[in-house]
Amino acid sequence: MDEKISRVDPKMLELLVCPLTKGRLTYDRERNELVSRLAKLAYPIRDGVPIMLISEARSIDV
Repeated sequence: MDEKISRVDPKMLELLVCPLTKGRLTYDRERNELVSRLAKLAYPIRDGVPIMLISEARSIDV
């Protein structure tokens, strides 16, 4: 399955928070990631499953 077309349950997104800051996440549809602006990290979504490990997140400039 192509990661770019995997889907995440919107209800699950409402419950998830950044594991580092416990802050809100936003969904970046184009990159298929969950973004924590406060932590400046983007968590990947693979096969519809958010990978909420800090070690798997990439740093971003916000």
